[in-house]
Amino acid sequence: IVGHRPALARVADVLRRNAAGFRGRRPIGSFLFLGPTGVGKTETARAIAESLFPGRENLLRLDMSEYAEPHAVARLVGAPPGYVGFEAGGLLSDALRRRPYQVVLLDEFEKAHPDVHRLFLQVLEDARLTDGRGQVVDFRNAVVVMTSNLGSDLYAARRAVGFGRAADAPDPGAVLAAARRALPPELWNRIDETLVFEPLGAEEIRDIARLLLRDTFAAAEAGRDVTVAAGDRLVEHLPAAGGYEPALGARPMRRAIQRLVEAPLAKALLRPDLPPGARLRVDVRDGAVVVTEETPPTEVACA
Repeated sequence: IVGHRPALARVADVLRRNAAGFRGRRPIGSFLFLGPTGVGKTETARAIAESLFPGRENLLRLDMSEYAEPHAVARLVGAPPGYVGFEAGGLLSDALRRRPYQVVLLDEFEKAHPDVHRLFLQVLEDARLTDGRGQVVDFRNAVVVMTSNLGSDLYAARRAVGFGRAADAPDPGAVLAAARRALPPELWNRIDETLVFEPLGAEEIRDIARLLLRDTFAAAEAGRDVTVAAGDRLVEHLPAAGGYEPALGARPMRRAIQRLVEAPLAKALLRPDLPPGARLRVDVRDGAVVVTEETPPTEVACA
């Protein structure tokens, strides 16, 4: 995760404290992540899942905008006996019964129906949920992460021109106040930590570009006798070439790399005359991304 060191430290503190046995009968951790789009809220949930439950199907992601109607509760826990859909079970309850060790990510939690909000109050308080069949589902080995864009309009109103953190970013307290007005008051005392993720700065955007390029180059090298490296200008070029949008944060960066870097790199990799051991360099020339083959250094024979 790039940036957000204070927020991540508080997440780690909660997980350590609860792992040490101080949580009582509650989930391993429960968090509400606030902040604008594209700053790392969902990626942090993924990182928690990979850290706590490596090598498993460790993340259940639910888009709460799809649970805005009263009947959405039945989709999560299953319909009661005698109702249509009883045999199908519930998406949430069945997933936790099959895999109790996982992160439950509730994206855009504020968009769920109030009945869905009340459903999760029981989960956060007692780490348990009663499904449509009357069976209890245990959440003590799960982490619950809720994300929300509530208060994002405060950032939009003060967003600086270009990319980078606005100098007059709103007080996190104002973002929390916006969330408190929209979410049920009973929720707040049941959450371990509520964290505000600030917009990313210019260097953090470049760090994200470096991380994604590293993954792209590793995929290019996998199973091939080639090495791929980035030129000095590439990382600087990507944010301004569509890898960053003020309204979307760093979310467009992956698409920009697919469009600007992967396309010319794929052409170079599929060349029939590409020699074994080739060294490819991806750089920017005249405003366009180019892939060139570097000439290996000439070995000087010793007399």
